[in-house]
Amino acid sequence: MTSEELTEVFTPFGAVTSAKVVTDRATGRSRGFGFVEMADSDEGRSAISQLDQSEVKGRKINVKEAEERAPRPSGGGDRSRGGFGGGGGRREGGFKPRFDRDNGGGYDRGNRY
Repeated sequence: MTSEELTEVFTPFGAVTSAKVVTDRATGRSRGFGFVEMADSDEGRSAISQLDQSEVKGRKINVKEAEERAPRPSGGGDRSRGGFGGGGGRREGGFKPRFDRDNGGGYDRGNRY
């Protein structure tokens, strides 16, 4: 699925501000999840309730509201533990339903965006 196709899936439920399918940097292939930002939170919740567990392009999808990313420790500090890292930040903006295809396994990607 492309970001444009993801927009088309959510558009019947309201104005889509942005839609992005997350891709692997090395291969350019979809990682199996993406994010949709909608202008109106009520329309976003409607999209979630109607699209969650539905089938799109022959695959069952999971749709839920994106969760805020947990803060990460900043760089520096105790060098004995590596001292790496960057500031984790939070996104500001409208309502963000999260699209995720059901891949039958893998790890929980619930806190990413």
